[in-house]
Amino acid sequence: MQNNVKHQETIDYFLKIVWQTVANRYNQLVTEFGITQSIGYLLINIDEKEGTTVSQAAALLGLKSTSLSRMLSQLEKTGLIYRESNQGDKRSVKIYLTPLGKEKRHQARAVVKQFNNYLDSHISEADKLYLTEMLKKINKLTLNYKP
Repeated sequence: MQNNVKHQETIDYFLKIVWQTVANRYNQLVTEFGITQSIGYLLINIDEKEGTTVSQAAALLGLKSTSLSRMLSQLEKTGLIYRESNQGDKRSVKIYLTPLGKEKRHQARAVVKQFNNYLDSHISEADKLYLTEMLKKINKLTLNYKP
């Protein structure tokens, strides 16, 4: 077997291209609400009652806490979130949604639901199950990979 695989034939290439396409489509869909795909994703994942720690939010978005702080400052300025020191641990800061943030979260959720309904209507249950299992397997293999 030859080992000169074109980069366009690798699994990681397809994962990257598909995610970029999905993220770009989401960005096109949510611009009318004045947010981006990553802001929508963050809003959807902030716990409504308990709040979400900055470190949890950073992990969700795959960012370092320092990179996230710029985004959080912007979201605070635009009135989507507010931050509070964690009562138990003053070093830990939690993020909460404002009423406007809840509204934007609702809009982002609707976009995600609509898009996923569209995908569901074009992908069989068996294919979806297979794809999900393969992605989990790739994720596990990637985490375990030691060259």
